[in-house]
Amino acid sequence: MSVTGSELLPGGLAFALVGGAAAVATAAATPVAHRLAIRSGVLVAPDDRNVHESPTATLGGTAMLFGLFVGAATAWLLGDFASVFAAPSEMIGVLVAAAVICAVGVVDDISPLSAPAKVAGMVVAGVALSVVGVSLVVLRIPFFETVILSSNMSALLTVVWVVLIANAVNLIDGLDGLAGGIVAIAAATFLFYAIRLGDAGVLTASSPGALIAVLVVGICVGFLPHNVHPARIFMGDGGALLLGLLMAASTMSVGGSTDAVFSGQAFFFFAPVFIPLFILGVPLFDMAFAIVRRAATRGIRVTHADKDHLHHRLLRLGYGHRRAVWILWAWTALLSGFVLWPTYTGSGDAIVPIGIAAVCLLLFTVFHPRLRDSVLTGSPDDHSDGVG
Repeated sequence: MSVTGSELLPGGLAFALVGGAAAVATAAATPVAHRLAIRSGVLVAPDDRNVHESPTATLGGTAMLFGLFVGAATAWLLGDFASVFAAPSEMIGVLVAAAVICAVGVVDDISPLSAPAKVAGMVVAGVALSVVGVSLVVLRIPFFETVILSSNMSALLTVVWVVLIANAVNLIDGLDGLAGGIVAIAAATFLFYAIRLGDAGVLTASSPGALIAVLVVGICVGFLPHNVHPARIFMGDGGALLLGLLMAASTMSVGGSTDAVFSGQAFFFFAPVFIPLFILGVPLFDMAFAIVRRAATRGIRVTHADKDHLHHRLLRLGYGHRRAVWILWAWTALLSGFVLWPTYTGSGDAIVPIGIAAVCLLLFTVFHPRLRDSVLTGSPDDHSDGVG
C-alpha cells in the first residue's frame, strides 16, 4: 500500500515547531497558574497519603491546557498540518474533550468531587471524542481476525478506553515529575510509531494522532521543569486527566481507525490496543495492581486512595524521590524500546537485548539501596540516595 506525497505526514521540523510552541506556552503559563493557585489557596497539604513536605500549588493542569491550545493553533497556522484541519471536526472535538476533562479535574483540585462525578466527566469527554470520530473503530488482536466494531460498540469502547487511560495516568501521579515524564516518553514513542506508519503508507496526514502525540510531548516538556523534585506546582487532576485523555485520543486515532495490512512485523504494527498497553505499561500495571489489591482487602473500596502504589513501594525500599522517579521512567523507556525496535527494523530480535536490559533493571529496582551501598562502599551505615 502506498500514499501520494500530499498524504504523507509533515516533516520533522513541523513537528518540532508545534511541540516547541506547546512547550514554551506551557512553561510560560505555569508560573501564572502557580501564582493563581497561591492567591486562591488551591494547595495540596502534606498528609498520610501524599509524600511532599510542604503545601504545594496544584493548578498546573490549566497551564498544560493553555499549552495544548497554543500548540494546536501553531499547527493550524503552519500549514503543514492542513490535512488534519481540512475537516477540523476531529481536532476541535479533541480540544473540546480536553477542556471538559481538564475542567472536571480542576474542579476536583479545588473542591474534591465524588468518584461517580469524576467518572461522569470522563464519560462526557469520551463521548465527545466518539461523536467527532476519534474512536476505536477497528479492533485487531494478534493471531485473530480483525473486528470492525459497530457504532454502538465503538462508542462504548471509546469511552472505556478514555476512562481507563485517564485513571491510569491520574493514579501514577504520586511523585514529583513522575506522571509528566512517563507520559512524555510514551507520547514520544507513539509519535515515532505514527511516523513509521506514515512512512509505510498506512497512516495518512489527515489523522490527528501524530499531532496529538507531539502536543503531549510539548506540554509535558514545558511543565516538567516546574514539577521535578522538589516541585513548585503539581499538575493536579486537571493535568493528569488531560494527559490521559490526549494519550487515549492519540492511540485511537493512530491504531484504532485503520484495517490496512502491513507486510512487516504485523504483531507490533497492528495490535493497536496492545501497543499503548506496552508503552503505558507502568501506569496501567499500577492501576490494575491497585484495583486488585483494594478489591481483595475487606472493607476497602476500590476508589479508596492508599500509599501502596509502585512509587510508594520504591520509597519504602529506600530509594530517594528522584531515583524512584528515574526508575519508573526507565521502565517506561524500556517498554517503549520493545515496541519501537521491531517497528523500525522489521526484526523481532529486540527481545534478547530488551530482555537482558529488563533483567538488569529489575535487579536494580528490587536491590535494596542499603545493601547496594554497603556492597559499593563497604559500610552498611553510609546510606545516601545521592539524588533523591
